[in-house]
Order: sequence, then C-alpha cells, then structure tokens
Amino acid sequence: MMNAKQTWRGSIKGWLYVMPMLIVIVVFSIYPIIKSFAMSLYTDYQFLTDTVLARGFDNFSYLFSDTNFHLAVANTLVYVVGTVPLTIVISLILAVMLFHIKKFADFFRTVYFLPFVTSTIAISMVWTWIFNARLGLANYFLSVIGVSPIDWLNDPKYAMLTLIIISIWKGLGFNIILILAGLGNIDKRYANAAKVDGANAWQIFWHVTLPQLSPTLVFVLINAVIGDFKVFDEVFAVFGGQPGPAQSAMTMVFYIYQQFYVMNQYGRAAAAAVILFAMILVVTIIQLLVSRHFDYSRPTKVKRTKKKAKA
Repeated sequence: MMNAKQTWRGSIKGWLYVMPMLIVIVVFSIYPIIKSFAMSLYTDYQFLTDTVLARGFDNFSYLFSDTNFHLAVANTLVYVVGTVPLTIVISLILAVMLFHIKKFADFFRTVYFLPFVTSTIAISMVWTWIFNARLGLANYFLSVIGVSPIDWLNDPKYAMLTLIIISIWKGLGFNIILILAGLGNIDKRYANAAKVDGANAWQIFWHVTLPQLSPTLVFVLINAVIGDFKVFDEVFAVFGGQPGPAQSAMTMVFYIYQQFYVMNQYGRAAAAAVILFAMILVVTIIQLLVSRHFDYSRPTKVKRTKKKAKA
C-alpha cells in the first residue's frame, strides 16, 4: 500500500511538471490540427461570425482541379528532392572534416551554425543582393570564368535553383551539429580494430563510421524533409511577397497563405493544409519503414586485402 501511495503521488507530481508544456502543445499544435481538418470541410463559412452554413468535400474537389495547386505540389516536390540530398551530403562532409579538425574547431562550428539562428528575412535580403542581376556577387564570379550574367530572381528557369541554394546554405549549420553529435557517440574500438586489419581511411568511413552514424542520418533526413515541405519564409522574402516569376517558386505553404490571407478562401486553405499534412505523414512513414530494414548496431564487414609475401 505504501508503494502504491508513493507511485500515485509521484504520478500526480509528474503530470503537474509536464502540464504547462502539455497545455501549450494542445492549444498551439493539437487544436489547430483538429480545427484544420474540420475547416477543410467548410464549403460555406462566415469567418467573422464563425458560422458554418454548409459542409462537404467541394474544397478538395476544387484543389484537385486547380492548376495552381498542381504547380505548388510539383514545385514543392522539386524543392524537397533538390534540397534534402545535397544538404545531407554536404553536411556530412563538413561534419566529418570538422570532427577531425582540432585547431579552431569551435570557431568553425560557430560559423557554420550562425545561419541557422539568424533571421530568415535577414538572410534572404543578403542573398537577394548576392543574386542581383547587375550588382550581385554570383554574377561577378560567373563573369570571372566567362559565364554570361544570369537574372536569378526574375527568370523562371533559375528561381527555384536560387531558392534551393539559399535553403541548403541556411540548413547546413543545424545538420552539422547533429551529425557531429552522432560522430562523437561512435565507439572508436571498431575503427581501431579496422586499422589493425589494414583498412584505409575510406574503408573505415564506409564500413565502420557510416553504419554507426545511420540513425543520426535518418533523423536528419526526416527532419529535413518535414522542414523543406513547409518552406515559405524564403519564398516570401526573396521574391518580395510573390511566388517567384511566373509562379515558378509557388510552394504548397505559399499556396495556403494565398488562399487564406489574400483570397479569404479559408476552407480551401485548410484542405490544402490537410493534403500537405498527409504528404508529410506518408513520406515520414516510408522513411521510418525503410530505415528499419537496416541493422545499425554493428559495422559492416571490411574486405581484407591479401598482402603479397616477400620472397
């Protein structure tokens, strides 16, 4: 009875500790999600009086026939496919280099992490100047190697590329910090054993370091995919509140913004948000299912190279 009483009191104390955070999560996360699902079915809605006059699936029917929504989905997928792999590969390379650099290591880590904690608006303004067609640094360096100037911000062919470059640069810092933490938790005994067996640096990285780092990389991948599906700030700041030239940078979140704040189509905006939520959920589940098929507990086998015996 005494143990049961202590457990009961401990449970109440634990719930009291987490209650403030639970309230914040319910109010600002769970309730908006539930409200979005409900609002996606509002076909006739008075926003000022919060009165629903009709419900149905007309909002989803409209989205499936709207060419602008199709463009937003396609652009978002292109952005995710173009940003996520490059961000992870570059972050991995830089993290491994920083992990082995002992001198000025803290300085370089701070430099790479600064873009992540800097305001997206401020970063976008700097990159807008860099990609200026006449005075930007990007075209200056291109002219040095004999390439004609590119109108990065006004040419529909380069608008998405500009957005991808900015997003890769901004996301490196956070991913590098995560990968560095994963590298620090790797057991060094496996690498030492591989050295004794004659493995070179590349073999150690590919067969020892990378398999043990895979759980961290899976987390970085999922986090990057979720974040890139929700891209909005960069588009709004770089292109002056517009979805790029000829809507070439129209993303799903920007489409939701236009439907809600510009066109006052609240039901359509909520329906688009539900579809975006479903896309992120499906992609995340696929990533988790694929990651479970790999065994990260042990390094892979290193093929030994036979040494020729001396005559």
